[in-house]
Amino acid sequence: MNIAVIPARGGSKRIPRKNIKDFGGRPMIAWSIEAARQSECFGRILVSTDDNEIAEVAQRQGADVPFMRPAALADDHTGTIPVIAHAIEWLQEHGEAPEAVCCLYATAPFVTPGALQQGYRALNEHTDADYAFSVTSFPFPIQRALRMTSNGRVEMFQPEHFNTRSQDQEEAWHDAGQFYWGRADAWQAGRALFGQRSIPIPMPRHRVQDIDTPEDWERAEWLFRALHQVDSNS
Repeated sequence: MNIAVIPARGGSKRIPRKNIKDFGGRPMIAWSIEAARQSECFGRILVSTDDNEIAEVAQRQGADVPFMRPAALADDHTGTIPVIAHAIEWLQEHGEAPEAVCCLYATAPFVTPGALQQGYRALNEHTDADYAFSVTSFPFPIQRALRMTSNGRVEMFQPEHFNTRSQDQEEAWHDAGQFYWGRADAWQAGRALFGQRSIPIPMPRHRVQDIDTPEDWERAEWLFRALHQVDSNS
């Protein structure tokens, strides 16, 4: 059985209650639950939370909340892998044996059912891989990135690339922060996500927005409205 696990702790500080805050007329987490449901990839869609209100909202949106996440896995420093491993362990202790487990972030309103399906197919087709996860490209060559110095000036991270044309730079990618398909044993063993045993699933930049700050949230709302306007006119 394939399982979706949506981590959604209650302690968000920069955007309070962001996992259930209204976004596009629905609680934010509803968009991830809906994409998982429509993908038809999963036998169960679980939400891992330490928060009763989030649990109630998730259940109303059609997800299962069969356990409450322990406090030790709900602080600001807990990584994704231990949270998913905990969910797998709980399932195994209760008679289930998930094979592929997809971590789907609660703040991923641009994830699509098709992208989730693509990730699952990639993991299935590459038996030597542990994970398949969403990535997107940087919009500007990272080799020409600048830092601000302590005296208010700038310097290049890689000054040797000052005279290298943008089109001659190697394209760079980053984690899109949407979903991470993985084999159950890889999650439980704590194997690294970013490495040779992971398959990148490219996403267009207009479908990717990290949502960690109020500015991120506002930009995501603009993007969301624009995408829905395009969809309604097509």
